[in-house]
Amino acid sequence: MILKILLAMILGYLFGSIPWALVIGKVFYKTDVRNYGSGNLGGTNAGRVLGKKAGLTVIILDGLKAFFVVWLCTLWIPQAAVPAGLCCCIGHCFPVFAGFRGGKAVATTYGYLLAAGLFATGQPVMMFVIPLLIFLITLKLSKMVSLSSIVGIGSAALLTTFCQSDWIITLSIWILWLFVTYRHKANIQRIRNHTEKKITWM
Repeated sequence: MILKILLAMILGYLFGSIPWALVIGKVFYKTDVRNYGSGNLGGTNAGRVLGKKAGLTVIILDGLKAFFVVWLCTLWIPQAAVPAGLCCCIGHCFPVFAGFRGGKAVATTYGYLLAAGLFATGQPVMMFVIPLLIFLITLKLSKMVSLSSIVGIGSAALLTTFCQSDWIITLSIWILWLFVTYRHKANIQRIRNHTEKKITWM
């Protein structure tokens, strides 16, 4: 069983390493998004560099990476769902297929939350829908994707802590929140300095 879990974690990392922003940018736009904007391989930078359609596509595909990893594990190796899902998020941030320069794991974390809510706890509204709404409300008020991401995933961690009893799921979401927050450390400094970029489309 341990070998199966380790294999699932490795495959989760490799699946998470698929750099959709890089693939879509190069295949459809002949553009390496790492050379523009923040240089980040995430949906926000893809949207900034390539346009809204490309950005939304990247966000969905990045979310589906973690969703499918957790879903497939629950079907075949339930014990591997959490560690493989976490490895998928790590793979997104440090992709072996893109020189270990990836995104910030926001979309992949939301994909993890949706899958965990649907297949592990049976509470997708609490674990995904409400945090997503909090993300959108925070984005509407602040116009900052970075702040909204931290607040949205933080709300998922809090809701999971008080509204369900699976401590492994709870711990995994706190780990993801800390990881996502760490990945946004430069954004947090810019927020403090009042220099963080704000969206104009909402």
